[in-house]
Amino acid sequence: MDRGNTKQEILEVSLDLFSVQGFEATSVAQIATAVGIRKASLYSHFENKQAILDALVKDVLEQYGAHSIFAKAEWENCEDAADQPALTPNAAAQMILGQIRYILHDPHISKARKMLVVEQFRNPELAKLQTRQNYTDVLQYFTGLVKHLIRRGVLTGDDPEIMAAQLCLPISTWINLCDREPDREPEVMELVSRHIQQFFRVYQR
Repeated sequence: MDRGNTKQEILEVSLDLFSVQGFEATSVAQIATAVGIRKASLYSHFENKQAILDALVKDVLEQYGAHSIFAKAEWENCEDAADQPALTPNAAAQMILGQIRYILHDPHISKARKMLVVEQFRNPELAKLQTRQNYTDVLQYFTGLVKHLIRRGVLTGDDPEIMAAQLCLPISTWINLCDREPDREPEVMELVSRHIQQFFRVYQR
């Protein structure tokens, strides 16, 4: 195995271990053994365990930025042209359900989220990242979406941030439920769909 592949395998194995037992509880020796290399060989790829974590966080942030709708939507810059189709309840549900499937099933994102849950009370930097990815970015995305729909005349104007919280925070809770009990995913997807449909019925003009 060449150096580049070994480095990637170290990252993959480390994410597996960190997502289950946490950063502090995982030793460099454990990582090296799981990869099938000597501990000394691991240090030719990474200076220490912190360097592995830093590389993992960088990789996860890049993937999150590239693929998560929560990280990249700019609703303020959306055109309000009359010929643009309005976002229907069904379209909103499909968009959000697609993102939930990505969050739950992309192996890197799923494991990274679990690692953040494990580490959030021990690592201040990872706690900030957990807050950003699982609260700040999500609420900002949905607040922008609600404001956009109000501007388009789809929803009634009220308090956009509270409306966004009403829409997104139950979904976050259901995603966490799927992390703990994966077999409940079909039930959760049905609940999310019904929740979105009801939200539109309550606030639709």
